[in-house]
Order: sequence, then C-alpha cells, then structure tokens
Amino acid sequence: MTGKNGIIVMKFGGTSVGDPEKIARVAGRVIKAKSSGSRVVVVVSAMGDTTDDLIELASKISINPGRREMDMLLSTGEQISIALLAMAISEKGCSSISLTGNQAGIITDEVYSNAKIISINNSRILRELKSGKIVIVAGFQGVNNAGDITTLGRGGSDTTAVALAAVLDAKHCEIYTDVDGVYTADPNIVSEAKKIKGLSYEEMLELASSGAKVLHLRAVEFANKHNVVLHVRSSFNDNEGTWVMDESKIIEKMERPVVTGVTYDTNQVKITVFGLKDIPGIAAKLFGAFAAENINVDLIVQNISEKGVSTISFTIGNEDTAIAKKVLEGLKSRIEFSTADINSAVAKVSIVGAGMQTHAGVASKMFDILSGENINIEMISTSPIRISCVILKEKVKSAVKALHSGFELDREKGL
Repeated sequence: MTGKNGIIVMKFGGTSVGDPEKIARVAGRVIKAKSSGSRVVVVVSAMGDTTDDLIELASKISINPGRREMDMLLSTGEQISIALLAMAISEKGCSSISLTGNQAGIITDEVYSNAKIISINNSRILRELKSGKIVIVAGFQGVNNAGDITTLGRGGSDTTAVALAAVLDAKHCEIYTDVDGVYTADPNIVSEAKKIKGLSYEEMLELASSGAKVLHLRAVEFANKHNVVLHVRSSFNDNEGTWVMDESKIIEKMERPVVTGVTYDTNQVKITVFGLKDIPGIAAKLFGAFAAENINVDLIVQNISEKGVSTISFTIGNEDTAIAKKVLEGLKSRIEFSTADINSAVAKVSIVGAGMQTHAGVASKMFDILSGENINIEMISTSPIRISCVILKEKVKSAVKALHSGFELDREKGL
C-alpha cells in the first residue's frame, strides 16, 4: 500500500541497525522495496545502545548537563546510522543520500530534549526522490527557528517517520522493530502473549501512553491526526505485523475483545505533597510550576481535606526527577506545604480495550485479579478504554501475568 505518489516510509529502530551486518540487511530490504516500484524514504534511529552510551559519557563530564548541549550530543547517534546505511546501499549498487533533520526540512519548537515538530519543508526530499535516490533521514531530530539542533524525546524516530509520511502523502508508514508487531502483553514477561492483527488509533494511543514500547506516543497521535496507516512489523522476517488505523477501516471486522492488551511502565515516580492549604488556586500553582519546566504529569490523586489542609499525589517520568526536586524547592516560597515525598519504587500497570466501553464490571474484575495476587493499588486512573493502577514496582511482572490470564488474552480470539 502506497500513497498516490508511490512513496513509502520505512523506519528502522536501533536494534535493526545495531551492527554492520544488520545495516547491510536493512540496505537489502530497502533496495527490495525500491525495486518493487516504490519511491522510498527511510528513517533510522541510532545504532543499538549508542544513545545510552552518549548519555553516560555526558554524565562523566557534567552532573547536570544543559539540554541544548545534550541535543547537540545525542543527535550524532542518528547521523552515524544514516551515513552508514547510505554507504551500505551504495555498496549494493543503488543510489541514496543521507539527510540530517535540518537538511530534511524538519522544523521544531524551542523545547530542547523534547521538541515538537511544527512544520516540514519536503522540497529537498522530493527533489532527491525525483532523481531516483533512496532518501535516508535521521530520526529523532530537527532544528528550531534559531538554527539549533533539537531532539524529539526518546522514541522520537517514530514521530519523524510518521510526520514525513503525512507531509509526503505516503499514507503508509512501516515501523520495523525487533518484534513481529504489537502483542497482548510484553512477550518477555508473558510467553503466551498473542500478536494483535489490527488496532484502532485510540487503542494504540492508550497502549503507548501506558507503557507499550513498540510505538512512540506522539507518533501515534500524529498518525491519528493525519490519518497515516501504520504497519508495525519485524525487520528480521517478512511476516505481516500489526496494522494501526481508523477503527472503521480495520480490514477484518470482528467482535472486539473487552480487553485488547496489558501494559506496564516502570519508568514512574510518585510524588506526594503533604500539608497543602485547601484553598482555590493551590493545585494550579503546583502543577503550573511543573508545566513551566515541561514536566508531564500523569496520574493525579487529591485526598479529602482535613482541618484545612490536603495531600496531592501524582506521577511523573523518572527522567524528570532531578528537575522535579528543584521545582518543589522553589515552590516552598510560593505555596505552603509541610513535606514532599518522592517514591521511585512504583510502576503503572494498565489494561486497554475498545470493548470496555460496552461492558460493565471490567474495573472490578481488574481490582479482584490484583487483590488475588496480594497486590495493593496506590493510585487509579481511567479513560473510556483504559484502566491504570499504580502499584509497587516489584509486583509488576506478577500483575501483568495475572491480568493477561484473568482476561483470557492467552486464548485465540481473532485478535
């Protein structure tokens, strides 16, 4: 499936280009796609653990490196990948060109380390495609209006690929990874997990936001907004993967299961602020301070006020812990509270499914399953097709296994 202009976008993750042999395999796959008559744009991530290695290297230089300089550093990982893949394609006798985010016309906002794409000038890419070349674009990066390199956050190469598919009218973006598609649970935890054939954008959004690592959340949001069909598949075989598209366009019309998948996220930190004055505007000031530092807050629970004071608990990503501590210190002079506790020994477990909208008792069943495993629930959050619980991190594997079995996701149901 390609757009009306014959363009397909193929995105390969870090494990798919982790060494020279894998890069050569990707080169062969890309050339095969071009030989079938498509005009091909490829987006790649940094090789293997390159990004983590660069972060570790930075930590040996600075305790708290600036985000601008971190973007400058981390963007080099993808530039290595695109150059090596272009070389590999050339060795196989095919013409290609590698482009950085800047050269590909990707313009972002000013937020270093977590930038959002605001526009793409696709003229350079279209010009290179017209000349018969395979175009290889560095994922995860762009440039702001000041001319500085910015990065899109971890997993941002998915967003790059989907954004390019949208602006190039490809309508089809293949996301290649080290798994065969999206599963009912992490196969590394649940050996009985099943591959899901088709998902709606809404289901994939909830899965991604709840911890499923196959697709980046913002990439799914972009695909939903611009109606880009996604195909998540393995880079190591030709098997069909998981299709993500509008619910009405899922090819195999079937009775949607009540629960489609179980996800978890161990990258959670629970912050509890005690002794807050229970007056209008306190919560706005509290969360406004975190928003000003571009810290995303996930679950929020406010306890019932007693004697004019209340307690608010919320979760953030672990990577924002250091900044969160500074925010809390700064808030002491602006709002009154007694103490703040930061707990990194928690995780989030979620169930997701479009069928939850028409079935009662799903929440109570989830809580009963967790109770049967002697797992205490610290926080709860819901949406029409998702229920999330914050639990102790040490209990997360047993929770995922129990929920997957309890909702019978290990059985064949035409997923």
